[in-house]
Amino acid sequence: MPDTTFFLKVSRPRFWIYVFGPYLVGLAAGAASREDLLRLDALLFGLYFLLPANLLIYGVNDIFDWETDRLNPKKTEYETLVQPGSHRQLIFWIAVLNIPFVVATYILAPQALPSLAGFIFFSVFYSATPIRAKTVPFIDSLFNVLYVFPAAFAYQMLTGTFLPLGIFAAAGLWTMAMHAYSAIPDIKADEEAGLATIATQLGETWTHIFCIACYFVAILICFDAGFAAPAIIGAAYLFLMLLSLRVKGDMGIFTFYRLFPIINTIAGFALFWLVAWPKFF
Repeated sequence: MPDTTFFLKVSRPRFWIYVFGPYLVGLAAGAASREDLLRLDALLFGLYFLLPANLLIYGVNDIFDWETDRLNPKKTEYETLVQPGSHRQLIFWIAVLNIPFVVATYILAPQALPSLAGFIFFSVFYSATPIRAKTVPFIDSLFNVLYVFPAAFAYQMLTGTFLPLGIFAAAGLWTMAMHAYSAIPDIKADEEAGLATIATQLGETWTHIFCIACYFVAILICFDAGFAAPAIIGAAYLFLMLLSLRVKGDMGIFTFYRLFPIINTIAGFALFWLVAWPKFF
């Protein structure tokens, strides 16, 4: 029997919204009616972008990050340290929970297969060899576009077309900034393990500046495309980055880092309704 508690911890439930939230926004953007939000395929793949998809992302990450994670206090105090003896079992259950949804996509929503393929590719090879993008500074942040693909999947499932490239780019810059910021608390552990990341290369201050630049360009793209609401939400993140710059010490940054799941949940909830309300209510 699988250790359900263990798999839940590995999947980081507090971060599920990072995958499920974009999926909901993609549904709202692609739906032609309220009924589209409650279609059987929409509900089915909503389940996928909860536990199975997150177990894929973070399970693969924990398997390939053992050497770094064992040196990182965050893994024992705030997250779950996955011991090598659990790796084989974890791989098995990642496959068991993900493969049925790949088959379901092929049968029920073949038009969305490109987005699902993008999600799986970037999720796996962010951590896994031979690419292991997380060890290549700047490419590590770029691969976090994986968090945009659930929105692309939902939109493609409902419309048959990919997200507008400008919106995809703006969302990708948003995820790059989030990744770079989350790497700041890990600078010391990553340096001790010999792991190069965007944060170890730029340092704390310049990583903040990189995040500010990403958010700023995303805001410009949204304004240019006529989407004022996402741009306003992006401005709030700029303000948070400026506040974070004033924080001193690792624990101060980590305190901000722990607030981001809450902040992102609020922002995602607001974005969903800003997209859905004019269309359906």
